[in-house]
Amino acid sequence: MKKSFFLILFFIVIKLFGQVTPTQNPGLVKDPFFNNPNPKKEASKKVQHKHSDNFGVKADKYEGNPVFSGNVMFEQQGSILTADEVVFYQKENFLKAIGNVVLTTTDGSKITAEEMEYDGNTERGIAKRNVVLTDPKQTIKTETLYYDKIPNTAYFNTGGTIYSNDGSVMYTKTATYHLNTKMIDFIGRSNIETDKYTIVSDNIKTNQNTGVSDFFGPTTIRAKDNPRNYVYTELGTHNSKTNESFLNKNSRIHYNEKVLTGDKLYFNRNTGFGKGTGNVTLDDPKEKRYIKGGYGEIYEKKDSAMVTDKPYLVKVLSKDSVYMSADKFLSFQKPDSANALKKKSFVRAFRKVRIFKPNMQGRADSLSFNETDGEMHLMRKPMLWMGAKQITGDEIRIYSDPEKEITDSIRVLGNAFAISKADSLNLKDEFNQIKSKNMIVYLKDNSIDIAKAVGNAQAITYADDTNEKTKEVTRIGVALSTCGEIVAHFIERRLEQVDCNVGANSDIYPMSKVSKDERFFKDFNWNTKDRPQKWGDIFLDTPNYPEIVYESDNSLFERADAERKKLEEKNKPKTPTRVKK
Repeated sequence: MKKSFFLILFFIVIKLFGQVTPTQNPGLVKDPFFNNPNPKKEASKKVQHKHSDNFGVKADKYEGNPVFSGNVMFEQQGSILTADEVVFYQKENFLKAIGNVVLTTTDGSKITAEEMEYDGNTERGIAKRNVVLTDPKQTIKTETLYYDKIPNTAYFNTGGTIYSNDGSVMYTKTATYHLNTKMIDFIGRSNIETDKYTIVSDNIKTNQNTGVSDFFGPTTIRAKDNPRNYVYTELGTHNSKTNESFLNKNSRIHYNEKVLTGDKLYFNRNTGFGKGTGNVTLDDPKEKRYIKGGYGEIYEKKDSAMVTDKPYLVKVLSKDSVYMSADKFLSFQKPDSANALKKKSFVRAFRKVRIFKPNMQGRADSLSFNETDGEMHLMRKPMLWMGAKQITGDEIRIYSDPEKEITDSIRVLGNAFAISKADSLNLKDEFNQIKSKNMIVYLKDNSIDIAKAVGNAQAITYADDTNEKTKEVTRIGVALSTCGEIVAHFIERRLEQVDCNVGANSDIYPMSKVSKDERFFKDFNWNTKDRPQKWGDIFLDTPNYPEIVYESDNSLFERADAERKKLEEKNKPKTPTRVKK
């Protein structure tokens, strides 16, 4: 009974197992890279076995395809593949190489790896593990490399390092190398390291023959000796042989804590020379100042720059800003003579200088500005306006406190002439005038406090008397002064007192005794048409505003003069009448 049970069980097991489908060998499975053959008129030739130490076939392995081992060599149309072991899928014209794999192309380039698959029909290969591609221009290292013989390109997307023969090193995740043209197309964020600078870009194409790299995305080229000096662009070209960069979109050159921008920029890293055209801006954040124009140049090594083509300068202050225009601006840095570790910043402007600040306006032929010390020189026919006051001379120097942003004093050298409206609230032609060889004006709270005229000083000033009770101001006359030094005191922007020192000769005359002509110096030049009234006026040679028409009242003098003439006529001796005999 027991024996019969086991016999029945045996037949059941045999029947069950007999119903199971035998395991099928899936055959050769190729990477999709091999499934897209290159368009080619002629069919590819079979790969040829040239040498191997051993040969064998195992029916249970590699689908019965031959396996070659020991110094294996295969060849196809000039390309040579060597390895420790190669499986040759004869029907598919396909190779699997294992161990010390080397593929030498017809142009002499070599691809080494631990493993490689090669399709003789599409002439494509995939190298894996410790892959190295070498040619006369560079060496590429990655973990997986896709090689296409017909266009002669190599591609990787597993991250790779490229060592160029010029010493530069490139890092990228994805790239295509065109072996014929020596062009490398980097895709995604990539780095190029040289001994002098680093390039970081989202899209680079580099020609290893010419050394030219083209950028098609955000790109930074940063100096290694001073990382704060760099260029940025979103479309441009860099030549590694000449170290020249051509930047064409959203570009900037950062140098010595300054920034040059423009529609198109050029920079030579060897010489430190750069230039920009179209909407150029030279920004100096440290000085809170920028210059705009149509064309600009920078000299990194000299720490200087130039802006032309309708340029203008804006210096941003805490409460307002200073606007200047000229035909050309120069900016530069110089070592501080008192401290070699510090630098002083300077600006120079040439031809048709125009200045606008809410509480001060000016014009001159040229300008020199020491931004660090706050000293500005206006030269050649300078003219300065402050409120209802005007200052002219051969040269005007303005001294300010850069930290407090206030003007301390103004010096006028040569032919100094200061004019102020006697009463800014009316339109009478009454002006206080002070002339001298030189003049210094002291300011308080950005308003004139004291004016000191030295050397052949002359003054025409209006004398007023203030009623202490009613505070009413009454005009009492005109003071004519000539002396070696004149000191004028201003209170609340009004001329309050004039002191005549050194050889003083000063008298006050009532209005009835001073004619209109005597109330003005011969070179009186009160100018309202050329004075900028808004910042946009700096772009004009002159805003050419209508001259202000002032009321002239000479009636007191004319009546008094008429009375004087009558009196003179009356007091004339009478001529005796001759009587004929």
